[in-house]
Amino acid sequence: MKIYFAPLEGVTGHIYRNAYEEFYGKGRIDKYFVPFISPNQTNGFTAREQRDMNPDNNVNMPLAVQIMTNCADLFINAARLLYEKGYTELNLNLGCPSGTVVAKKRGAGFLSVPDELDEFFAQIYENELLADKKVKLSVKTRLGMEEPEEFDQLLDIYNRYPFEELILHPRVQKDYYKNKPRLEYFEKALEKSTNPVCYNGDLFTIADYRRFKERFPSADRVMIGRGFIGNPALIEQIATEESRTATTHEDTTCLRQFHDRIYHEYLKIMSGDKNTIHKMKELWFYQKPYFDNADKAFKKIRKSRNMAEYEAAVQEFFAQAVPTERDTVQFTK
Repeated sequence: MKIYFAPLEGVTGHIYRNAYEEFYGKGRIDKYFVPFISPNQTNGFTAREQRDMNPDNNVNMPLAVQIMTNCADLFINAARLLYEKGYTELNLNLGCPSGTVVAKKRGAGFLSVPDELDEFFAQIYENELLADKKVKLSVKTRLGMEEPEEFDQLLDIYNRYPFEELILHPRVQKDYYKNKPRLEYFEKALEKSTNPVCYNGDLFTIADYRRFKERFPSADRVMIGRGFIGNPALIEQIATEESRTATTHEDTTCLRQFHDRIYHEYLKIMSGDKNTIHKMKELWFYQKPYFDNADKAFKKIRKSRNMAEYEAAVQEFFAQAVPTERDTVQFTK
């Protein structure tokens, strides 16, 4: 099984990716996806995007850069700039359900105009970078905007083009991340897609992974995001399941080292302690469901306003936290 690390805007930047690979990935993640960039008319990237894509910040790490746009010319310009930096695999974001994104017909919003989407693909595949296979393109998609039946037309469109793979999150845009993934549509994609199909959605525990493999024995690739962020050691559990080399360690010991690396690296580049603490709180939100006996410490982390308060709360957490193997996990704000 190929294992991919999903992009999550504001979370899985190069600092997080490098720390994760060092402490947990250890060569077992087959591909990391850079959170989406949005090319603009100036044909440039923001300072944050340039830093995140800098090859010096992504050494010895298989990487695909995600792009979010509905303009073929902007996509081609971005592809050219990325190719010049050495990136040969791109991913088109057709899955982001954010209202502000969808209103501009980007992300999942692009699915609302399938004819325009088809024309977009036709145009970009006329460019020599894709036509000559200098750059590979994968697509991350949802089933549609309103109803899952929209996927039938979308799959017909996808089948006209030679994607590296089709990554399917089997929800519609209006679901956001609620309701359950519609696995019957992933099954349909496996049967009818002319491109390799990768599954994405709600693989949070090793039990989830086992259930998925049992239901879809022919599936050969999955993308995991929130599950790895919440429980970084999930990759080791999967590695053991797949008979890959796994390194055994005390979860909280490694997690503390992992946390400290990310925390101190953020402090170096971010303006103000509050911004760093805010970034760290995002990680704790995903990690909380995996621990027992730490509610008070989590509350203190959430309410911390400066470095002293935050570091004291983190110390308290690691003094009492007990990671618990769970059958299922839910993330609720």
